[in-house]
Amino acid sequence: MEALFEKLKSLRSSKDDQESTPGMVYLLVGLGNPGREYRDSRHNVGFMAIDRIASAWDVRLSRAQSKAILGNGVRLGKKVILAKPQTYMNLSGESVSALVNFYKIPKERLLVFHDDLDLPLGSIRLRPTGGSAGQKGIGSIIQKLGSQDFPRVRIGIGRPPGRMDPADYVLQSFSKDEEAVVRIVLDQVLESVEIFLEQGLEQAMNLYNGPVARE
Repeated sequence: MEALFEKLKSLRSSKDDQESTPGMVYLLVGLGNPGREYRDSRHNVGFMAIDRIASAWDVRLSRAQSKAILGNGVRLGKKVILAKPQTYMNLSGESVSALVNFYKIPKERLLVFHDDLDLPLGSIRLRPTGGSAGQKGIGSIIQKLGSQDFPRVRIGIGRPPGRMDPADYVLQSFSKDEEAVVRIVLDQVLESVEIFLEQGLEQAMNLYNGPVARE
């Protein structure tokens, strides 16, 4: 993976970062809950993904629109909009649908990042479509868009231990050991997005679906 990442970096010439294909706009959305009390929770790993991408691409998340915090940039010749809805998780579709409509984003250029209880911590899974599987933010987006046919990146957080209520589990912060794994995962999420923009979703799925934190 390191060799692949180095190859990608070599492709990012200053020309790529200064020029973009007209009309080729991508909307990348991380799901989570606003507020300091939720900032480090498992449910906010979608926000964490957007923060990691914004940091790597030097994009400032500083503009408010459609109940979201946004940042604009250009990457690999593509215009990108990074967004963190501020509606709380269960109403994410209100913000996402408004942004999709305003910027006229085709659904294949919408990429949503969210936590997934059914995937173990340390794994990601990119998908072109699918139901919500109980993830209420995704469910809200499906409802508001009237379609489940949009790409998403499922970021595993694992199941709660014992008989813990999943609703309580997702609002807990990651442990110190888990945080180390999450950092590796977010680096891999970043790489997968670079591949998505440059080579398409299928190639990103081929390279990154499954366990990514092996150490």
